[in-house]
Amino acid sequence: MASPVAALLIDDDARLGAMVAEYLGAHDIAVTVVADGERGLAALARRPFDVVLLDVMLPGVDGFEVCRRIRATPGGAAPPIVMLTARGEDIDRIVGLELGADDYLAKPFNPRELLARIRAILRRATAPAPGSERRLRVRGIEIDLDAREVVAGGRRVSLTSYEFELLALLARTAGRVLSREQILDALKGQDYESFDRSIDVHISKLRAKLELNPKEPRLIKTVRGVGYVLLRNGTDA
Repeated sequence: MASPVAALLIDDDARLGAMVAEYLGAHDIAVTVVADGERGLAALARRPFDVVLLDVMLPGVDGFEVCRRIRATPGGAAPPIVMLTARGEDIDRIVGLELGADDYLAKPFNPRELLARIRAILRRATAPAPGSERRLRVRGIEIDLDAREVVAGGRRVSLTSYEFELLALLARTAGRVLSREQILDALKGQDYESFDRSIDVHISKLRAKLELNPKEPRLIKTVRGVGYVLLRNGTDA
């Protein structure tokens, strides 16, 4: 029998924590609940978790700072992060994504939606990609789909699970322009609501990690009014 998914919930709302732990526990997700960011970081240092559910409005160290510290884990070993917060404005979601969160869910939320988002993130992190080719090579970028590792210019690049899937999608369709809607459909499906601006944020993060000059990208280009394309070679531009 497969082991349950291990989730870490960092939230000072005891009532919410109990509800989430009970609901997810009934669906084979074992939830450890801690009430502040420092305890959450300490819990992550003690043992691995499959996913982190992170509130923004925490006592002491806020969720944005906790997210930043988690993403600074050496070797890219940090788990996926879903931010849970009453701050539902686009700017707050964008800040969370820019800091490395994989998804964002505003309170109050339906626990079924939280479950769907967790499952979607874990599918992206563990499911084999379509097609038989297990390594992709485009413009000096090597993507190992099994090990979920990316090497660019001889150096290993640490990506979030969403960034990895986005890069793999662009590499598989190199030379083809994809709209935001196509990207959202390919990576998230219909499991939950998403918003177009999140794609822009993740593209910006990829450029920062892969491009020599992110402000003048030569790998991932924007096609105004259409979407994005990973160029197959320098002459495509």
